[in-house]
Amino acid sequence: MTKNQSQTGVYIAITIIVLWAACLYYGLTWEMDYSSPVLYILILVQTHLYTGLFITSHDAMHGTVSSNKKVNTFFGHLTATLFSYNFYHKLFPKHHEHHRFVATDKDPDYHDGNALAWYGSFLKQYITWQQFLLMAFTFNILKLFLPTENLILLWMLPGILATGQLFYFGTYLPHRGSHSKENKHKSRSQKLNHAWAFVTCYFFGYHYEHHASPATPWWKLYQKKEEYDLKGYP
Repeated sequence: MTKNQSQTGVYIAITIIVLWAACLYYGLTWEMDYSSPVLYILILVQTHLYTGLFITSHDAMHGTVSSNKKVNTFFGHLTATLFSYNFYHKLFPKHHEHHRFVATDKDPDYHDGNALAWYGSFLKQYITWQQFLLMAFTFNILKLFLPTENLILLWMLPGILATGQLFYFGTYLPHRGSHSKENKHKSRSQKLNHAWAFVTCYFFGYHYEHHASPATPWWKLYQKKEEYDLKGYP
């Protein structure tokens, strides 16, 4: 990782965190109006930003947020915590097991079943009772000062939707079904469409590229997709 890339990763991480916090503040203090399109736009935007928090934590697991290990780990812990109290130190080994044993019975992200059963297995791997307690405690404190419906719709719901988004576009679609013997990463990628790839999962629809080059940060995966589409896949 170059120095410029290191700084870019930090700036992008900060941008996602600031946008998430600003959108959350606005949403929690906004006067609820179910007839307003603003509500539904806020939910969608905040869902996307929640996904960005997790993607940032994920990149930290690969050391691509910053070349400074302490800074990289700091952003990993921070963004994982902001995403509904996930624990970076628990996510880290599981994610590397996913890369090491992709699409096998030792892969914590993989399940040989339909999408619903797979999603249940996915949640079981990553949701902890500590998260529930911390979320419940925080909710009960915040509702003393903020409207309950705002908390549910603009703080809790986007986190739930983002979990589904990460699972469907970042795990299920890339790894479902059978893969050829030549596909050593047992991963597939969506067709070239940078706008759709960013909106759905921060370019992680280009999933083969991530497994082939895990040291590439999310914001450069589109370049790998273009490179592999032009030169052919390894």
